[in-house]
Amino acid sequence: MKDLRIGIIGCCGRGTLADNAHKPGVGSVIVAGAEPYPEQQKMFLDRYQEKFGVRPALYADYREMIDKENLDGVIITSPDFVHMEHAVYALERKVPVYLEKPVAISIPDADRILEAAYRSKTKLVIGHNMRYMAFTRKMKELIDSGVIGEVKAVWCRHFISYGGDAYYRDWHAEKRLCNSLLLQKGAHDIDIIHWLAGARTVQVSGMGNLSVYDKLPRRPKGEERVKDGIAAHWKNSHWPPLEQKDMYPTVEVEDLNMLNMRLENGVLASYEQCHYTPDACRNYTVIGTKGRLENYGDYSPKSDIQVWTRRVDAFRLEGDITCRVDASDGTHGGADPLIIQSFIDALRGRYDVWSTPQAARYSIAAGCCGADSIRNGGMVENVPALPDYLENWDFARAEEKK
Repeated sequence: MKDLRIGIIGCCGRGTLADNAHKPGVGSVIVAGAEPYPEQQKMFLDRYQEKFGVRPALYADYREMIDKENLDGVIITSPDFVHMEHAVYALERKVPVYLEKPVAISIPDADRILEAAYRSKTKLVIGHNMRYMAFTRKMKELIDSGVIGEVKAVWCRHFISYGGDAYYRDWHAEKRLCNSLLLQKGAHDIDIIHWLAGARTVQVSGMGNLSVYDKLPRRPKGEERVKDGIAAHWKNSHWPPLEQKDMYPTVEVEDLNMLNMRLENGVLASYEQCHYTPDACRNYTVIGTKGRLENYGDYSPKSDIQVWTRRVDAFRLEGDITCRVDASDGTHGGADPLIIQSFIDALRGRYDVWSTPQAARYSIAAGCCGADSIRNGGMVENVPALPDYLENWDFARAEEKK
């Protein structure tokens, strides 16, 4: 079997995800990377030399890589605000795309990506890796088994201890480049809420604040890029939040967000997100007509899912059913290797893709409308639907439909 030729756009940071596709002799190989910044070009080449003993072709311009390398697929892990540009260029040239979430930072940009894949009949997979995590798969399995009855409510609390390091020292802090952290960070959770509840958001209202990170010392204008790489600034010693410094020159994106959502099937959901907590975890509660479930821990080495199915008149920390969930090997609890393998499998005609571009689009659509609501006094926003031809298209099997 000939190895598939895979390229990367955005080779560092989240670009290390693509390393899971470098499996020479057993299916796929990273042959090239596109990265505009010299220090990150060096990091990419050094990583592959040290890890795999190879040096892929390197391009400063992603268009040159796509035009020259005869790729079987491209993994796009560039910053969110260029997702649409990069994905559409590849799709219009019939290069299958794995696009890291969020699919885009606006609804029109997301729809343009889906439209490009549809028009070119080219495969598109979106990187919602939380659908591949053991604890979310177990929650979905329990819900589908009927143990808690018909789902009526889903609540998610999202604690983000590293928010100041990950999102307020770089471009994520600027609205025109990020829109809202309901996308970059919240798109994961909104997608899982939709998945567990079995429907998309149709109406959303929100409240939010920029409550901490606008009060901290910032780097001067002209020093937007962190010279030694953002990873160097992820430190647990960066605490407490109000004593931090060296923030991005423009800080305007909310660090505290709360959404209420009405889903198409009548389920009510809420999502709360805070970027300055001391701990990091996603906590979901799903309430049905026969019980409720809740996770303790997410993709840490060991997590619990508790299920309550009996009525009592007192609080119980442990449920009637306890499910222990162990993370698999690999980053993000083993989800990253699995989702990249699903992309490679789709290129080979073996389809087990657990996320869809439609679901990815609806997660950012809810986030975009939620951000609009927050910035417009909490007014209820209607989330627009996809046209039927995109709603019903199988993007993973697209090339079979030519």
